[in-house]
Amino acid sequence: MTVPGSAPAWRRLSADLATAMRPHLPVTVDAVAVAVTEATPAFAGIADDKFARDVRHAVQVALDRFLDLVGTDQPALPGAFREVFVALGAAEAREERGPEALLAALRMAGRQLLRTASQSLARLRPVGTEELIDLSDAVTAYVDELAAASTDGYALQLREQAGEGDRRRHLAELLLRGDGMPSAVGAAAARIGWPDLDAVVPVLLPLDQARDVRFRYGPDGLVVERGRDAVLLLRAGPRATRAALAEALAGRWAVVGPGLAWPQVPAAVRLAELAAGLLGPDPGPIFVDDHLVALALRGETGALAVLTARRLAPLADLRPAQRENLLPTLHSWLRHWGSRAEVSAELFVHPQTVSYRLKRLRELYGDQLDDPRARFELMVVLASRLG
Repeated sequence: MTVPGSAPAWRRLSADLATAMRPHLPVTVDAVAVAVTEATPAFAGIADDKFARDVRHAVQVALDRFLDLVGTDQPALPGAFREVFVALGAAEAREERGPEALLAALRMAGRQLLRTASQSLARLRPVGTEELIDLSDAVTAYVDELAAASTDGYALQLREQAGEGDRRRHLAELLLRGDGMPSAVGAAAARIGWPDLDAVVPVLLPLDQARDVRFRYGPDGLVVERGRDAVLLLRAGPRATRAALAEALAGRWAVVGPGLAWPQVPAAVRLAELAAGLLGPDPGPIFVDDHLVALALRGETGALAVLTARRLAPLADLRPAQRENLLPTLHSWLRHWGSRAEVSAELFVHPQTVSYRLKRLRELYGDQLDDPRARFELMVVLASRLG
């Protein structure tokens, strides 16, 4: 790195170095990018077009900037130039590669730059020993600046990830306890990019899958390792739908709890645990929504509460008096297999009143009233509610 107050090593370079190298720059960029990738074992096996583009872009920026520095007192990497290499270091940290590979790649790039610069000058005119020494000093000092920027980026990203990890763990703990103040939970969610937190879907997984799902779901999920298993907490959204989870978790042991409002996360996790105990080592994924009735009939009040909220949701916007008229009618109709006469006799209301109420129920429930599963779940809910 340049010592403060001293002239940078590239100040001593002849201006015709840039003249000699610029016509060959595109070929040089490609050659250096390939050499850097192939000579660095950690990079050689990465079959990723974006990674290849990023490497080429960094080489392009580095060589362009070096030629701009020739014969000047300018700092190596002002502003946006430095950010390119800070970002490279940060990317290595995000990919969980150590800084060694990137530093080795920079050293390789420096050797390639020195070789190309020497050859370019030699094609233009004779090159003396002192000039080669100056060129070597300038390339070394420049690569040191690139390495310093990359190392800074790596360290910054590690600190950010550590802070992000703490913030995510804090929110996960609040959700799993379920006793946080709404303002505290809202603030914690906003700090990890979850504004307007509403429903959360818990997924129980084997402990050895924790790292994979943490990487797979990234910003959409929180992963808590509990010693015996792991819990993935997914915020409601496209990746938390039944279809998406069924595809993502196909063939894995996993238990997907019901998606409930965030204060009910502990209840949803408990239901997932009960379903796991009920069904055993099913290849999965298991969806608790499919087993709410079984849990409710075993006396699990949490399952009955979720089932009740789901099955009575079509009535939620009615006035209380309307709802209290429709519920007994629906219950009686289900028990009497749709006989309006028996519903009328049991409730002591006129058959036309029964017809009106059933018409309204049809409007609210639609085809659900023809679905045997929905009808049975309604029976369980209404029996517990109305006795």
